[in-house]
Amino acid sequence: MPDVHRGIISDWGGVLTGPLPETIDAWLAADRIDREHYAAVMAEWFAGIGDTRGPGNAIHALERGEVSVPEFERALAAELRLVDGGPVPAEGLIERMFSAFHPVDEMYQVLGEARRQGVRTTLLSNSWGNGYPRARLAEVFDALVISGEVGMRKPEPGIFRHALEVTGLPPEQCVFIDDLEHNVRAAAELGMTGILHRTPEETRERLAEACGLRLDPAPS
Repeated sequence: MPDVHRGIISDWGGVLTGPLPETIDAWLAADRIDREHYAAVMAEWFAGIGDTRGPGNAIHALERGEVSVPEFERALAAELRLVDGGPVPAEGLIERMFSAFHPVDEMYQVLGEARRQGVRTTLLSNSWGNGYPRARLAEVFDALVISGEVGMRKPEPGIFRHALEVTGLPPEQCVFIDDLEHNVRAAAELGMTGILHRTPEETRERLAEACGLRLDPAPS
């Protein structure tokens, strides 16, 4: 491992936004969706979410851009139900699901400062048809790699290799940040230094050490 890394490849949801479980909880409450039934459906749909073999499931297909957002919304809504047993409206389901995906300003500051100090930065995100804040992302990233736009998804090795090509650096000179352990593990298997994101403070400290940077805490 080099003393100083020259590139950062980072996830979006759960790293540059608040945690996914909190976002989903807010959506379930707002839409009055039966939580226990939702959990049972998702346990089945997320089975093998870290698998890289075979065609995968509906979530894999959505993340690769193989099905449209409306198709996915109709399929998912048909499996869910409201607390009163009624149907879940399909149209706009994804937008409602992620409406509480609020930005984590400290992580934007950390990545922006790293970029200003000469580190190459690339976003690598599995998309559910999300409306990305592209103008703000452009302030902190040199490049964006969105799964549905490239036909690959994490943790498939191909999308990591693509992100490395876009970054223009070999894997041993890059740090990868994600809130999902199987994605971090896949990046590490290709030679990158993985950071499992838990808090902005911990990630900032680990990035500063890995990249040889001074990354000050956000003003209180």
